[in-house]
Amino acid sequence: MSTYLTYSEEFLKANNGYWTAREIEQQPAIWRQAAANVNVQRKQLNNWLEPILAQPKLRIILTGAGTSAYVGDSIAPHLTQHTGHLFEAISTTDLVACPTQYLLKQAPTLVISYGRSGNSPESVAAIELANQVVDQCYHLVLTCNPEGALAVNAEQNANAFSLLMPAGTLDQSFAMTSSFTSMLVSTLAIFTPDQLQLEAAAKWSETLLAQGISNLKQVAERSCQRLVFLGSGGLQGIAREAALKCLELTAGQTLSYCESPMGFRHGPKSLMDATTEVILLTSSDAYTQQYDEDLLAELIRDDQALAITALDNTSFGSNDKLQDVWAGLPYIFYCQILAFFKSINAKLTPDNPCPTGEVNRVVQGVTIYSLEQ
Repeated sequence: MSTYLTYSEEFLKANNGYWTAREIEQQPAIWRQAAANVNVQRKQLNNWLEPILAQPKLRIILTGAGTSAYVGDSIAPHLTQHTGHLFEAISTTDLVACPTQYLLKQAPTLVISYGRSGNSPESVAAIELANQVVDQCYHLVLTCNPEGALAVNAEQNANAFSLLMPAGTLDQSFAMTSSFTSMLVSTLAIFTPDQLQLEAAAKWSETLLAQGISNLKQVAERSCQRLVFLGSGGLQGIAREAALKCLELTAGQTLSYCESPMGFRHGPKSLMDATTEVILLTSSDAYTQQYDEDLLAELIRDDQALAITALDNTSFGSNDKLQDVWAGLPYIFYCQILAFFKSINAKLTPDNPCPTGEVNRVVQGVTIYSLEQ
């Protein structure tokens, strides 16, 4: 019988954690598949994208709701730095609630939409509102569900291109795990492909599975009440997603928070006490790393935290460093596993940590209102 994250398939199914464990563990293989999937469609993608990217004053918006929004947060700084285009991460929840504050009528706009199911009400509404407000609007859809509204609508529109994630990324569990990272890897493969960095990120994660999982299991047994994730630049997006995973999989029993290392000093550090654990997602950029190290030293001097962990290449048994955007993959992998173990320790059901239905796998109860112009 198969095991996932050290637990037998029998145990996981009995405790309603099978899909979460399996979908977390499969990610290194999924990342390779996602990059290969983009390469197969490279010519078609380029033929569609190149005329759009050639437009002067083009806006590029990365959008989604919840975890899907954090894809954009995690990669926008890297894409801006390496492509010469300005990438803006704006969630669908913001675009739909305040479309005229975020969308510019006369600015040609490429909206890159992320969605696991592609059926969130805000996902569809954001595209419709962008088409309504912006004179020239184009849509690149990355989704895990070929039957979802995002994919179906894109197939029917000449101004849209739909890129489906590899099979198995349409997570069956409540929490988005492999869907998040597959959409992240796919976007990087489109705009800034780097097979060597991708392979290193996958190997870091596989080393964690092979050599570090027992230690991580012990880390999860610490009785922390608050878990703080810190990251600079795009790693703040990874920190945001890590905080959400912890909150979701523990059904709010472990309160989580995210910030940048520099921003943490400006008030949020007030939450530090003996029940608080800190995880710092260390940057590989020599300049940024100075600020990470300053805060780390300060937290150690303060001696208030239950525990402080600074993730870097050595945490994954590697002598090599990754660019931050690629290091974000093993970092979130680590944090997903930590959240899963905390869920199991709390006697919760990771595949559905909120069985009473207040929070759902696909958001419900959202009314979309017409925009009158």
